[in-house]
Amino acid sequence: MNKSSFKKGFTLIELLVVVAIIGILASVVLASLNTARTKGKDASAKASMAAMKAEAELSVDATGNYPATLCSSALTKLITAVNAQIPAASTCNSIATAWAAEAVLNDNTRFCVDSTGFAGTRGTSKGTATVCAAS
Repeated sequence: MNKSSFKKGFTLIELLVVVAIIGILASVVLASLNTARTKGKDASAKASMAAMKAEAELSVDATGNYPATLCSSALTKLITAVNAQIPAASTCNSIATAWAAEAVLNDNTRFCVDSTGFAGTRGTSKGTATVCAAS
């Protein structure tokens, strides 16, 4: 055999190193996608909850009161949309003069909307109240 007739190509170790590097990069990308997916779900839930304000105002009757079944009728589709994006069920409470809805998002923050026009995060639960709790 002639020494100048070496075959050109990659060794097995070089190929294994490249495959390992590609695997590491793929795992980093997949972890980032999962974070983005969670943030997207939270954004969708917040948008649905913000839409509840407009939907509730469309339900006000001639005397300026909300229907007694606001949470179980007019807001049902939006509540279902929120619940599809978060790990635990959202809550909604209403009386004739006020209403509030709250959801614990995927990042464990509480997002609340109410009849006063507030829509944002709160540190404490609204419980059975019809207004979002103070921070």
